[in-house]
Amino acid sequence: MVKCRLLQCCSFTSNQKLIPMLGYRFTDYTPPKSTEQATFDSLFKIFMELLNMTSGDAGEAMRWLSNLDRKYGLTNDKYGIGDFFEDLKEKGYLEDKSQNGKIEITAKSERAIRRSALEEIFGKLKKTGEGQHKTPFSGMGDEPSADIRQYRFGDELDQISMTETIRNAQINHGLGDFMLTEQDLEVVEKEYKTQTSTVLMIDISHSMILYGEDRISPAKKVAMALAELITTKYKKDTLDIIVFGNDAWQIEIKDLPYLQVGPYHTNTVAGLELAMDLLRRRKNKNKQIFMITDGKPTCLKEGIRYYKNSFGLDNKILNKTLNLAGACRRLGVPITTFMIASDPYLQQFVREFTQVNGGNAYFSTLQGLGDMVFEDYRRNKHRAKKV
Repeated sequence: MVKCRLLQCCSFTSNQKLIPMLGYRFTDYTPPKSTEQATFDSLFKIFMELLNMTSGDAGEAMRWLSNLDRKYGLTNDKYGIGDFFEDLKEKGYLEDKSQNGKIEITAKSERAIRRSALEEIFGKLKKTGEGQHKTPFSGMGDEPSADIRQYRFGDELDQISMTETIRNAQINHGLGDFMLTEQDLEVVEKEYKTQTSTVLMIDISHSMILYGEDRISPAKKVAMALAELITTKYKKDTLDIIVFGNDAWQIEIKDLPYLQVGPYHTNTVAGLELAMDLLRRRKNKNKQIFMITDGKPTCLKEGIRYYKNSFGLDNKILNKTLNLAGACRRLGVPITTFMIASDPYLQQFVREFTQVNGGNAYFSTLQGLGDMVFEDYRRNKHRAKKV
């Protein structure tokens, strides 16, 4: 970096008079040393980010943190990396297995990574009802509305409006002897809420780290944030997570920090087939698929043989993928595709895929990926219908 300093210079005119002029001189910029004292919390935020980038390798994350400390002076004489490492073990974030010399993160660390991702990506959420989605309908729910109606058999007792009910009893039966009947009861209507089943598909093909671009780390961060959002805020929803390369398989939420890209092609068909199979088992009527990918489908499995073509959009693979997109549409399952690549050739495929499915498609940089997942998830919730 360089530092710019404003200088006042002089120039000569034809009559040799000095005229002051403004100019700029550029010199090397030396950042001031931080006067802030290193703390566990300040280092912990960096450590959580490094764990995501190293796929949960605590030893590698500590080495990276040490290198950052040497380069940027993150610590001081009062609190060093060694102190931070001991605090991680004492607080239950790390397990130091001295027998094999390996350091591993604990379940507490896995939860901390998901919470950190949730705060970073969905940090602007406002508190609403837990685990259920708003609809335009009234009925059983947990949020009272402004509507008051006559009591019907099956209404919950906490819905009874005491003020309106007592007023009705006094009008209907007089003020002398208080009497309350079923006809006097009025209840506060509640907003009907429904459930949603979501399958999140994550592309782990080799292209997710191709050309020196780390696309898998932000994809994992979004997946962890979405998982934490659903499991804590929308507890009655379901979330299944799928990764797909040459094949597709289901993973648990706790496996997300350890997710790595493999030497795989992109078998989108296998991912969609597994997603549809999982959603068929769900009893919810509201179902959706989120797919995070950076490239075109390049692989198809035929029996035990893999049909591959990485050079362009292969019609054989393309047609099979589009057929599945249409099948999802007929089942009422929208697919929201998050395309983290800017190639117009690939964007055209995603647009065609989206048109066949009737879902949504977003083309984004890595920085904007999380916001779009959140916005579309909220939008689909508001579209949920009572059945």
